[in-house]
Amino acid sequence: MSDTSSRANPKPNGQIADFAERVRVNQKKLVSDLKPHYDFIVCGSGSSGSVVARRLAENPGLSVLLLEAGGNDDLPSISDGRQWASNIKTERDWNFQTRPNPHLNGRSDWLAAGKVLGGGSSINAMAWARGHKSDWDYFAREAGDPAWSYESVLNIYRRIEDWQGAPDPDHRGTGGLLFINSGIGSGPIVPAMFEGTRSVGIPTFDSINGRMMEGPGGCSLIEFRMRDWQRLSIFRSYTFPYMDRPNLTVLTSAPVTRLIFEGRRVTGVEFTYQDRVRRIGAGLEVVLSLGAINTPKVLMQSGVGDQAELHRFGIPLVEHLPGVGQNFQDHVALPGMIWECRGDEPNAVFHWFWKSDSSLDTPDLQTTQAPLELTGFKKLNPTLPASGWMMLPAVIRTKSRGRVRLTGPGPLDPADIESNLLSDPDDLKALVAVVELCREIANSDALRPFLKQEVVPGKIKGPALENYLRSTAISWWHQTCTAKMGRDSLSVVDTNLKVYGIENLRIADGSIMPRVTTGNTMAPCVIIGERAGEILRAQHKI
Repeated sequence: MSDTSSRANPKPNGQIADFAERVRVNQKKLVSDLKPHYDFIVCGSGSSGSVVARRLAENPGLSVLLLEAGGNDDLPSISDGRQWASNIKTERDWNFQTRPNPHLNGRSDWLAAGKVLGGGSSINAMAWARGHKSDWDYFAREAGDPAWSYESVLNIYRRIEDWQGAPDPDHRGTGGLLFINSGIGSGPIVPAMFEGTRSVGIPTFDSINGRMMEGPGGCSLIEFRMRDWQRLSIFRSYTFPYMDRPNLTVLTSAPVTRLIFEGRRVTGVEFTYQDRVRRIGAGLEVVLSLGAINTPKVLMQSGVGDQAELHRFGIPLVEHLPGVGQNFQDHVALPGMIWECRGDEPNAVFHWFWKSDSSLDTPDLQTTQAPLELTGFKKLNPTLPASGWMMLPAVIRTKSRGRVRLTGPGPLDPADIESNLLSDPDDLKALVAVVELCREIANSDALRPFLKQEVVPGKIKGPALENYLRSTAISWWHQTCTAKMGRDSLSVVDTNLKVYGIENLRIADGSIMPRVTTGNTMAPCVIIGERAGEILRAQHKI
């Protein structure tokens, strides 16, 4: 079925309810009669896995099993995009804990990751950011394959998008699966913010996902995957519309524990379901889409990884791949600079991307700017101003590198996450730069009528500001790159996402990125899923 024939237009409530009931009845039947073998098993229903499952299930002759460790996504806190923060640190969040980091003044950090149908796309803030042109061209160079280049993925973006903004046929598509709004914002704050960013040299654009991300950066209204504040997760857009079909089984509360091997060939997966360990075979391939923490964890606990690491826990070696768990990358952010407003909170949400150094080939700084009410922080901290404006400054071309290791051989043994945020001094320097840039913009003549004073963190500078950043900086929950695509000794997958040395196993999630993309990572993970679907269909002629 083509994207245009599945365009996600609103349907009458009766039709929605009828379809949901068909899905419920069909999935109950399929789950009650699980097969011993499926053609494909996709592990993880996040922003990549949901895409892979859909693209495979489009062929009615294939049987597809989609395994999800978390539960159902049919909850108000998920469907209402404004409630996104209420899902954090609940059973719908893996809530990974990092080891204490001396570069964060000895603090442990926590990494949110979706543990629910839709993965991160069911609990995140739904920002749609494609990545910079230079990111994709870097992927293509690392993989030695132009299919990963910006020119190639731009065609995919145009095909899958249903862009609601001004026509831009060179960059944007219409009629695709994914509704993309044209930015949220109205009133005098919009021209004022644009004038404020231009006053510090940052140009403004109609869209963050067109020409803006082919050059040094810019400022625009943010783009969301929401319609009237209703979340449009990748699972709901891709997978759910196919769940009334007999060839797609979606199993929740089924965490994958190990891969099953015959020699170096993957023949199936082991997972837990209803307090039992189950094993199901894969006739063609297994696709790991478990994210940058759990994908390397399952690989290592299955015997694929650094031999010395596996030997520590008595795990029999299947394939020595020292890059598994290495190259951990993330964006580092200050969890909110807050200004008190002079009047009511402005009604707009902005993104800007810019460079801390003109010699860089891509923006390394990003800030999200929003009314405080939309962030959810007021409920967490009642001392914040009744009318406030938040800027969330971040470094998005981080040089710090971390690692994911095992703490034991069992599936319940947590991952040992060494994030190393701010371990590279250039990252701290860039974080200071983005804070100062936020202050310049907020203090500009254009924004003076709207913003009264900075209340968090206040007027601290120099060493005091650096110490404050080390004491408060957090992950932006864009953990990636721990099973990277490439051709060097630390690469885990090739250009076709095939795990080196292993048959019938591919990875499709953010862990395969050679470097973390510029901006929020949901949209690039969709592209990874689309590329995996193309590769699998070509490989197996399906």
